Amino acid sequence: MVVVPISHLHETDVDALRGFLTDVDLTVAGLDEPAVHLWVERDEHGEIVGSTGIELSADGRHALVRSVAVAPGHRGSGRGARLAEHALAEAAARGATRAWLFSRRSGPFWQGLGFSRAECSELAASLPDTQQVRLFARTGRLDHEVAWSRPLSAGG
Repeated sequence: MVVVPISHLHETDVDALRGFLTDVDLTVAGLDEPAVHLWVERDEHGEIVGSTGIELSADGRHALVRSVAVAPGHRGSGRGARLAEHALAEAAARGATRAWLFSRRSGPFWQGLGFSRAECSELAASLPDTQQVRLFARTGRLDHEVAWSRPLSAGG
């Protein structure tokens, strides 16, 4: 199965990504916001088979990693780690020194990439204007989420 390299998501493809993320049960809030940077992998038919993204804090020091997903038929090949590392490298290249994310189900995956459990309140204080923080705070879900964090270096 041929997969096209990771590419920046075109604004005309936001609906396709929204459908992909809905299918894999991830948050779709704010995908079309200018502060959200998204990348996808596609198969030879142009279908999205993986995604990743970041949203930076106002001061640029913190990055919220989001929308890291791999289609079920493509899992287990290291694709998720490659997509996550792409987002981390992009965040570091843009000046972020710490990465954060929410994940209730994929803790071992993120720990394998150097993430440690963090307090949701600390994530929210570092990234108060991000789409997920605002959504989770507004809906009362913030205290039910699981936060993760890791420092970033110039190489990601």
